[in-house]
Amino acid sequence: MSVSFEMNAELRSDMGKGASRRLRREADLVPAVVYGLGLPALSISVTHKDMFLNLEHEGFYSHVLTINVDGKTEKVILKDLQRHPYKPRILHADFLRVDENATIHKKVPLHFVNGDRAPGVKTGGGQIEKSITEVEIVCLPSQLPEFIEVNLIGMQLNDVLHLSDLKLSSAITIAELAKGHDLAVVSVHRSKAGTAEAAAAE
Repeated sequence: MSVSFEMNAELRSDMGKGASRRLRREADLVPAVVYGLGLPALSISVTHKDMFLNLEHEGFYSHVLTINVDGKTEKVILKDLQRHPYKPRILHADFLRVDENATIHKKVPLHFVNGDRAPGVKTGGGQIEKSITEVEIVCLPSQLPEFIEVNLIGMQLNDVLHLSDLKLSSAITIAELAKGHDLAVVSVHRSKAGTAEAAAAE
């Protein structure tokens, strides 16, 4: 992992919806909670500006994060996020503690590359159809990737890539594959316009 994320936080003792609204309105803070590993949950607040800027980085959603609170360091992953329905505001965040020696389950995004160079698209008149845009993986926190690249360079018309076709480190397991579910990830099929043209030509 080439990027690291670190945030400072403060403990908060004033609980409830009213207290959370005051934090957001008067101090521009985001109420949050840190929990997990059998330890007491921590109610904290983080600066909205810092949180918002971090969320612009895709890696923030999949990296192990460092939160400094009350003189201690917490290693966590972002577990849940509540946004305002129409304003650019973060309402609440949940962070899950991680043990760097224990595997974690985490969803990471798929990055599809070379779709425009796939023979099924470039010369076959097909189009890319994505069935999955993220996958849940199991690995040690230190092995957590920011994303998984899916190279479409060799895909022909009517080809389908499955979870088992993804190129991963041996230290990473795909949760659905472990359950015996080799789901389709992406395929190349002729577009409706292309199908109509082919039928007309025939």
